Amino acid sequence: MSTYALNFGAGPAKIPQAVLLKAQKEFLNVHGTGMSVMELSHRSKPFGAILEKTKKDLTELMKIPSNYTILFMQGGATTEFASVFYNLIASKQQELKQAGKEGEEIVVDYLVTGAWSSKAAQEAERLIPTVIGNPVRVNRAVNVKQSNNGKFGVIPPASEWKLTDAQKHNVAYVYYCDNETVHGVEFQSIPQIDASVPLVTDVSSNFLSRPIDVSKFGIVYGGAQKNLGPAGVTIVVIRNDLLVDLNVGPIRPLMLDFKTAADNDSMYNTPPTFAIYMVGLTLEWLKEQGGLDGIQAVNNRKAEKLYKVIDDSKLYTSPVAKDCRSHMNVVFNLTTEELEKEFLKGAEERNMHQLKGHRSVGGVRASIYNALPEEDVDALIDYMLEFEKKH
Repeated sequence: MSTYALNFGAGPAKIPQAVLLKAQKEFLNVHGTGMSVMELSHRSKPFGAILEKTKKDLTELMKIPSNYTILFMQGGATTEFASVFYNLIASKQQELKQAGKEGEEIVVDYLVTGAWSSKAAQEAERLIPTVIGNPVRVNRAVNVKQSNNGKFGVIPPASEWKLTDAQKHNVAYVYYCDNETVHGVEFQSIPQIDASVPLVTDVSSNFLSRPIDVSKFGIVYGGAQKNLGPAGVTIVVIRNDLLVDLNVGPIRPLMLDFKTAADNDSMYNTPPTFAIYMVGLTLEWLKEQGGLDGIQAVNNRKAEKLYKVIDDSKLYTSPVAKDCRSHMNVVFNLTTEELEKEFLKGAEERNMHQLKGHRSVGGVRASIYNALPEEDVDALIDYMLEFEKKH
């Protein structure tokens, strides 16, 4: 078997080879310390320099405004389902108290377009009983599975969304997942909502794959393990006015509190130092690719050529509407399950790995993140054309 694998995994996913080689070179001696980054104290000057450089590069790439803070959190993006709920409910409770509206209902809006936004909404619903002082209601302003015959794969037009009127109700935030990894659904633009309401997005599976206007959001967050490095660190970019004292709002664990993280520069406890270091190396690599504009051009080419093969085919079909297809996770089906199994077996024999669709939906999924070279997508396309000709 070749030592080079074509890795189409959805996450943990491929890391740029140049990044891995640099990490390998520095593995025993990072920045002249004579130690591995995994051995450095998180409070040492060498690691402090790594952390600051990582934040600086992320700020530059995302063009993060000065009134935002970058946090490096633990527990994966799934933990942020609870963190977002607790912290933004606390922020709204503080606002209502200052306005003399204590005890009024608080609403949180969710755009449910796939598995991850659905799980986020479920977590918010589960946590409602822990909020004291205000009744809380979760409004599924978009609920695709309910409105689309039990299937994800579309994003309804904004005219059909049932967002809560923020002029009549106390809306704490509007939440959506920018790219649904399982179902291959991606928003092509930022949702337009009432400017007074914080917009929250989970960008785990398309983080830094294209430019994003951070100023439109209250919180942008994502796990690193798909596009930015190894599993273990979640990056949260939060607008400073949403940071509230721990004694305000719902009782929440210190490790879920954004202000505690901000006040301690993400080091209230020992952070995932190696993962942060790897994110830093990946950011340097991204800058070398021409930043987010440069990588978006490559990502667009990869996705367009792959979808063209699917759309021109009589063997492959995409279950996702054309106006919301993901540029990161291309999902498709063959005409029978037997052919899908044969296709996946042949792919493995050609050293193409992790193409099997998520266990909840089956089919095939090619995750073509930033780090996946365009020639690997070309190789997959060649195999798809060969397989179709055979059948």
